[in-house]
Amino acid sequence: MSEQGLAARPFAVRAHDGFLRNAPGVLLSITVGMAATFISNVYGGPTVLFALLLGMAFNFISAESRFAPGVALSSRSILRIGVALLGARITFEQIAGLGWQTMAGVACAVTLTILFGVVCAPLAGMQRRFGVLTAGAVAICGASAAAAIAAVLPRSLTHDRDTAFTIIGVTALSTLAMVLYPLIAVVFHFTHAQTGVFLGGTIHDVAQVVGAGYSVSQESGDVATIIKLLRVALLVPAVLVISLLSRRIDIPESGKRPAVVPLFLVAFVAIVLLNSVHLIPASVQTALGDASRWCIVVAIAALGIKTSLVALGHVGPRAIALMVAETIFIGLFVLVLVHVG
Repeated sequence: MSEQGLAARPFAVRAHDGFLRNAPGVLLSITVGMAATFISNVYGGPTVLFALLLGMAFNFISAESRFAPGVALSSRSILRIGVALLGARITFEQIAGLGWQTMAGVACAVTLTILFGVVCAPLAGMQRRFGVLTAGAVAICGASAAAAIAAVLPRSLTHDRDTAFTIIGVTALSTLAMVLYPLIAVVFHFTHAQTGVFLGGTIHDVAQVVGAGYSVSQESGDVATIIKLLRVALLVPAVLVISLLSRRIDIPESGKRPAVVPLFLVAFVAIVLLNSVHLIPASVQTALGDASRWCIVVAIAALGIKTSLVALGHVGPRAIALMVAETIFIGLFVLVLVHVG
């Protein structure tokens, strides 16, 4: 056998062994994700929430040696791929078109909401990392932000439970906001553009922003979507800052610190740059967006498989109150911003 063959064989063996070790858990996560997507398409509702809840129904097999490695890989690596591919939905031209005042206002809303969560978490008897996780999800882009922030926070014994709780809470609050916030815009006699800014700046998940915006008008939907994409773009600096601060002030229980700059954030920025200079064709852009959604759904399904419903019940009403308070905070801040502006 040639020297190249001898050098390649160990890698091939490792790849083969890794595939056999991870395949059952990954396939289980994909199957749950497909089932969640089917239910969402047929009956309506948030796919991510269905994936999480269906996954939790399979928690009883999460500890089996056949499934555990692949489920862990899906909830971690596939998740990061999905977050990185979110960059295909954003261009710098879209963000710049909002104007510096709107950009500054949205950035302030996101920053202050996260700080609000950090300050209020101890008052609610929760760890500050829980405040960062929930407030980041509320302030940026719901379940996707919760998943991305969880990926860079130090691991703890309650890490998966807290992430699952945050995804359930932020999805429920986002759905409620989708129904109520257009009515609030009517009460304040906002224009279609103002309504778009309010909805895009406050509702948590992208899907609910789109639903709420276009239920009002085409103009409101367009503005709301762009504002929401600005919040999604703020995911990169927010997660980077959280990662850096976690390394400095929060020593993980495992003793292992996360990377200084997570690779999936670098990929996110690179895709946004390529998209901004129009190097990504529209068809590829659509494919990357679909791939991103699929990866996130599969990863959330895996997270559900790892999450015990009993453990989730231990989070308590104070955590719910914290998320509601964070939602009210960003809602009032953006409401005042739009009303005064």
